[in-house]
Amino acid sequence: MANSIFVPQSYKKVIFNTKKIMDEKQINRNQLATRAGIRFQVATRFYEGTIERLDLDVLARVCFVLDCQVSDILMLE
Repeated sequence: MANSIFVPQSYKKVIFNTKKIMDEKQINRNQLATRAGIRFQVATRFYEGTIERLDLDVLARVCFVLDCQVSDILMLE
C-alpha cells in the first residue's frame, strides 16, 4: 500500500501551464472561450489554473485552439 492515498504521504500536484501558452501566443480568455466553444468562466479557470474537474473534450478543444499537446498544458509537480 505504499502508493495509496490512504497512507499519509506527500504526493504530487497537477499544474496547469495554460497561462504561459496563452500569453506566448497572445490569445486572451475571451478568444479562447470563443474559439474553443466554452464559457468565459471555463477559459478563466484554464488561464488561472483553478480547474477542479476536467472535461477531456474541453481539454482537447483547448489544445486544438492553442496548437499544443496535453503534456504542454498539464504538468505533474
